[in-house]
Amino acid sequence: MPSPPKERILGISAYYHDSAAALIVDGKIVAAAQEERFTRKKQDSNFPHYATRFVLEEAGCDIGDLTAVVFYDKPYIKFERLLETYHAFAPRGLTSFLSAIPVWLKDKLFMRKLLSDALARVSEKKTQKRPPLLFSEHHLSHAASAYYPSPFTDAAILTIDGVGEWTTTAIGHGKGKEITLLKELAFPHSLGLLYSAFTYFCGFKVNSG
Repeated sequence: MPSPPKERILGISAYYHDSAAALIVDGKIVAAAQEERFTRKKQDSNFPHYATRFVLEEAGCDIGDLTAVVFYDKPYIKFERLLETYHAFAPRGLTSFLSAIPVWLKDKLFMRKLLSDALARVSEKKTQKRPPLLFSEHHLSHAASAYYPSPFTDAAILTIDGVGEWTTTAIGHGKGKEITLLKELAFPHSLGLLYSAFTYFCGFKVNSG
């Protein structure tokens, strides 16, 4: 009797900082890498072309063999936050608005196509099926990265970040295969952004120094 096909899920982080790729086969991490290790560009934010190819080679598969590809946040909800924030504080923040919005209108609002095109360039086979592209909530991605590789099957989960879509801090519960986010702190209230403000004030680079 033939064995059932393997479930292969590719996780992608890109276009912000420290781009990376990870591949899970039947619930186990088989390979993970950051793009900067290949390009030698510190905290490389570009699509993780080399990292993606590396993890696929480690598993002996190609894009067409994947069950799904998952991106680490939901761009449309993040764009909604940006628009509401700029509107609430207008005309303050005009300089930031003028620099941020063109990037969104050019690329980030079309993230699905951007990722699909980038994945097609990674593949060695040009005519093959494309796996479904899924978008996870930012803090759920953080929670999953902590809970699933851990030795626990029942755990409290705390994520503290700058900001995801709207959430900056979340408390969750991991039980078995399920993660439930129980309570969230929303932007602009953020320990991570407070940390970034002090980092910048002290003369260091935010998200780096």
